[in-house]
Amino acid sequence: MGREYLDYLHDLFAAFAPVSTRAMFGGHGVYRDGVIVGIVIDEAIYLKVDDATRAEFEAAGSEPFVYEAKGKRVPMSYWSVPEDALDSPQEFRPWAQRAWEAALRKPKPKPKKARAKKVEMGSE
Repeated sequence: MGREYLDYLHDLFAAFAPVSTRAMFGGHGVYRDGVIVGIVIDEAIYLKVDDATRAEFEAAGSEPFVYEAKGKRVPMSYWSVPEDALDSPQEFRPWAQRAWEAALRKPKPKPKKARAKKVEMGSE
């Protein structure tokens, strides 16, 4: 991701919150307070959605990010940003807020159960 696009991205998120970006899977993750709220692939922004926000993104004409694996199309829980929201930080803010809320609702993985300790029995 070029410096110019990175600056644009930070400007776009400015009305929402400070964000950081990290390279991942051929693109970049966008994080607020260490929580991923979006991804950037080929200079296209996709925001986190869940069951509570998906309909709003669909109604605005957004589409899911889809990749291909083993000959199958796999949709992710990140959707494109509506075109008009890319024009200004104020238009973008409510969409970023929805992504933040969806990211916070994401269930935390359950901790793995500890394995039973193996006890060696002495010979008698």
